[in-house]
Amino acid sequence: MGFSGFRVLKEGLTGNSGWTPQWRDPAPKDEYDIVIIGGGGHGLSAAYYLAREHGLTNVAVLEKGYLGGGNIGRNTTIVRANYFLEGNSQFYSYSMKLWEGLELELNYNVMHSQRGQISLFHSDGQRDVFVRRGNMMRSQGDDAVLLDREGVRKLLPYLDYDNTRFPIYGALYHPRGGTARHDAVAWGYARGADQRGVDLIQNCEVTGIDVANGAVTGVQTTRGAICAKKVGIVVAGRTSQVAAMAGLRLPIESHILQAFVTEGLKPCIDHVISYGMGHFYISQSDKGGLVFGGDLDMYASYAQRGNLPMVEHVMEAGMTLMPMIGKAKVLRSWGGIMDMTPDGSPIIDKTGIDGLYLDCGWCYGGFKAVPASGFSFAHLIATDRPFEAATGFRLDRFRDGYGLMDEEGTGAQHNLH
Repeated sequence: MGFSGFRVLKEGLTGNSGWTPQWRDPAPKDEYDIVIIGGGGHGLSAAYYLAREHGLTNVAVLEKGYLGGGNIGRNTTIVRANYFLEGNSQFYSYSMKLWEGLELELNYNVMHSQRGQISLFHSDGQRDVFVRRGNMMRSQGDDAVLLDREGVRKLLPYLDYDNTRFPIYGALYHPRGGTARHDAVAWGYARGADQRGVDLIQNCEVTGIDVANGAVTGVQTTRGAICAKKVGIVVAGRTSQVAAMAGLRLPIESHILQAFVTEGLKPCIDHVISYGMGHFYISQSDKGGLVFGGDLDMYASYAQRGNLPMVEHVMEAGMTLMPMIGKAKVLRSWGGIMDMTPDGSPIIDKTGIDGLYLDCGWCYGGFKAVPASGFSFAHLIATDRPFEAATGFRLDRFRDGYGLMDEEGTGAQHNLH
């Protein structure tokens, strides 16, 4: 089914009786050429690009719950390409280009809003770091504008500019940054993959990975055994657990990152804003709710909920930056399980088991990476060669120390990323 303004008008006038399911609900077959474990944004986009770019349609996506029920539905929906390091910067730049054509390509409204992202800095040292970051962005054709204090005030007059502890010196403005609707991204890719013949199998938990003579042969699931020539693991915070089924021990810790949303308010925040001294970030959704978050909870966990001290920390940062939000009622909070690597950068690579592939370690960058991650992972699975923009995301960098990509510059330690 194609979407258009005319179709929406017609269905509105006829009781919405003509809409059909957006994808099939097939039973799993006994064998596939490729099995993708994980029905989130990255897994669904990988399946879509396997079919679209490489013509591989004997593919199954296995999801233990419902499609889009993991981290793709548990984030603050920020899309940006303001990374600094060689390798990361090019990758996220490529992802931004895919984002900008995504709705037309999928014929699906993912509500991509390039409202601009503003990263505040509060010292001379931070300014220098942001200047370097902006130069890196501009050197490859992306947009970056350095704002002084008055330039920030013109765009964000509601911030606390009299804060003597964390004065606002200026900001790095990324006009092409913004937000998208998280579940719509999952639905759009699911619909596109299904239209090309990919089987999307929900309520199908993988319980084992079959390996014989150093090569993967299939998976065991709660809906029976499935044979496969190639298997891709794309399960975010559950990566260590699933990889262990194949005997792999990965350099990943799983941590909780909380997010919050308030009651609906009249439009008041036009941009995505990042607070340089509190790791606080905020935007306003199309429904009016203020969506915001902060630091990791700083303890390893598989629970999709957070702790109260971090709630207090995030609220304090928000009030420090913009006291105007103090009377807004917080409706709900949630936690996403972050798969954190020691250097804060992802992994898209083959494993030591023939036919078994990894796409993981996205730390804070998972949602904004969905298009390029899927595109790169599909390229790797189809060709056994890394995609050009993802050549630095090798697994072996954690074994030999070469090629570590310490995006935050805080040292290759889990608890600092």
